[in-house]
Amino acid sequence: MNVGKITVGFIVIASLLGGAFLYYTQVYAYYQPVAFQPGAEIMLTPVAGELPEPILAEDVTGIDGESSPIRFRACFKTPMTLAMLSETYRIYDGAEPLNAPGWFDCFDAAAIGAALEKGEAVAFLSQANIHPGVDRVVAVFPDGRAYAWHQLNDSLED
Repeated sequence: MNVGKITVGFIVIASLLGGAFLYYTQVYAYYQPVAFQPGAEIMLTPVAGELPEPILAEDVTGIDGESSPIRFRACFKTPMTLAMLSETYRIYDGAEPLNAPGWFDCFDAAAIGAALEKGEAVAFLSQANIHPGVDRVVAVFPDGRAYAWHQLNDSLED
């Protein structure tokens, strides 16, 4: 009887430790802070061009992970108006922000997505195919709050 309890106890403890390790690796281990290049932190693709160009951005913070091309998230502020941005840079149709880890609390994908659906924010193409099949998207609110993420595109579909 004691051997069975010890075996079950060992299995339960090993499962808990394995689950904790898996949780840690998915939520924390593969993310690093992003080092942005001063003056070129955030870029948008102009309507009349293919090459992205830097926009004014302040208080930029971001995370990324080498394990996946869609782990990138960033939060920042821009003094540029939505009217000016809309006339100058490409609108991104079908923008769907992806969830960020809970500890990166400046990025709320559900709130950003809801604002995009209601027209309270506008999504722009930052860089097409920043990785094969992945675009960088930037959503900007009228008050200057802005968010960036990577999103899968249709370029790799047959």
